[in-house]
Amino acid sequence: MKQTAAASERNRGPILEVLSPLLPEAGRILEVASGPGIHVVAFAEARPDLDWQPSDPDPHARASIAAWIAERRLANVAQPLDLDVTRPDWPDDAVGPFDGLVTVNLLHVAPWAACEGLMAGAARLLAPGAFLFVYGPFMRDGRHNSEGNRQFDRSLRAQDPALGLRDLNDVTDCAAHSGLALEAIVEMPANNRSLVFRQG
Repeated sequence: MKQTAAASERNRGPILEVLSPLLPEAGRILEVASGPGIHVVAFAEARPDLDWQPSDPDPHARASIAAWIAERRLANVAQPLDLDVTRPDWPDDAVGPFDGLVTVNLLHVAPWAACEGLMAGAARLLAPGAFLFVYGPFMRDGRHNSEGNRQFDRSLRAQDPALGLRDLNDVTDCAAHSGLALEAIVEMPANNRSLVFRQG
């Protein structure tokens, strides 16, 4: 049941470098769209003093997350929630306040409703002053930061016009509509970016 992903294996270290200074000394962190579970396991092993809550709408992903948790014997990671950010009825187990919310490589492979749902959910569930961390490839002012990202965006939109790389301006505006302020944009390897928002 345990799945692996080469991209997750490569980027978990750089992501953790940016994420670590944001993490509180104690508390609960929700990961949205955890995928196979590689990131949440790495984060939980690096910070065993925090309680981690993974989630994913895909049952195969949730099975993989559970397998990773069991293999690593991680007592600080809860069983994954069936959470689809595009739905208004998030599961009852996703009860705030959370001290941070993390999502990796979600917004470009989901419809725009996922961004709206993510921001609205973060606004509901984050404690005052808590952070939202969003990682992935993004355009800026309508421009791609690499030819590879341009081609990737084109291929996603060819599969489904509702998918594709999002523009930082649109994501920031969506966050502001839910009361989340952009705190930082961090350039990452492989032409990705980390966005840090803060709950007011």
